[in-house]
Amino acid sequence: MSGTLSPGIAIDSKSGVWRLSGDWTLRALSPQLASIRQTLAALPTDARWDLAGLRRIDSFGATLLWGGWKRRWPDAVELSESHRVVIERVAKADASQLPEAPGFTALDAAASLGYALFVFRDHVLAFLALLGQLCLDVLHLLRHPREWPLLEISANLFKVGVKAMPVTALVGFLIGVVLSYLSALQLKAFGADVFIVNILGLGIIRELGPVLVSVLVAGRSGSAMTAQLGVMRVTEEIDALSAMGVSRTLRLVLPKVVALTLAMPLLVLWTSGIALFGGMVSARIDLGMSFGFFIETLPRVVPIANVFIGLAKGAAFGLLISLVACHFGLRVRPNTESLSSNTTASVVSAITIVILVDAIFAIATRSIGVPA
Repeated sequence: MSGTLSPGIAIDSKSGVWRLSGDWTLRALSPQLASIRQTLAALPTDARWDLAGLRRIDSFGATLLWGGWKRRWPDAVELSESHRVVIERVAKADASQLPEAPGFTALDAAASLGYALFVFRDHVLAFLALLGQLCLDVLHLLRHPREWPLLEISANLFKVGVKAMPVTALVGFLIGVVLSYLSALQLKAFGADVFIVNILGLGIIRELGPVLVSVLVAGRSGSAMTAQLGVMRVTEEIDALSAMGVSRTLRLVLPKVVALTLAMPLLVLWTSGIALFGGMVSARIDLGMSFGFFIETLPRVVPIANVFIGLAKGAAFGLLISLVACHFGLRVRPNTESLSSNTTASVVSAITIVILVDAIFAIATRSIGVPA
């Protein structure tokens, strides 16, 4: 009984009985599976069967044969008891009905809401714990100035600040051009061309500049911070630092937070300037407005307080983006799925928080820097 016999299916021309032979197993059936399926599909429902020549049959062969029998036992079939047990097991499994999925009830909705609230609570507590630890680290460094991680801060400042300047400049220039072009279309209709300076100045310096840079930095630098800490968690580098007595917040989190908090106002100033330049170029082309008039009018229609508001927004957004990125990076579990999900959650959460805080800034500073 060693080896594998090729499966066979043929009809006895004298008796009209279909006979099976060989091994009806997955391994034996695979080479000629397509032809056997065609033969079984073309058989009449009242066919008679003789399985006495069948040597072996497994669940795959029994399932194939059961489908050829149209999921019911033939009127006449001859087979051994061992083969009958295998086919009956397949027939019983085919007859069993899967339980229906329960409907979504109000209790399920309450449970989902409760679970979401508990997850949100855990995130808030962990975020506050991280923020508190950073405050303790800052107090420790103020008492021991020689322990400031200046090299790490400088490296992160270069990565999140200097390396982000090209992409922020490109996006800022294009945003300025688009905003100026769309504004010019409406202003020309009312003969109010000069007010394009007011629109570009207030819109870019006060709102668009900080928010645009924050979204770009959250997608670029925030995700990189989360991925870096996550990979260190996966490779157990953070555990190694803890085993050596090195504070992970002091050496890993604090430099990122300080660097991004310092870099964001500078990036906001840089991007706003490039966006205003793009607006000037578009205003020159569409409205014939000279660069000198634009530069001379801008300080008169946009108070200096708007620049400070934009810089304050940049610092606040940088602080929040870095904290959120480090928070999710430290929550990564030692597997790649957790790394990808936490990186995505970091970017989405950072952008959402930036928009919420920008709304708070807009309400708090609604009477500051707006000309009467």
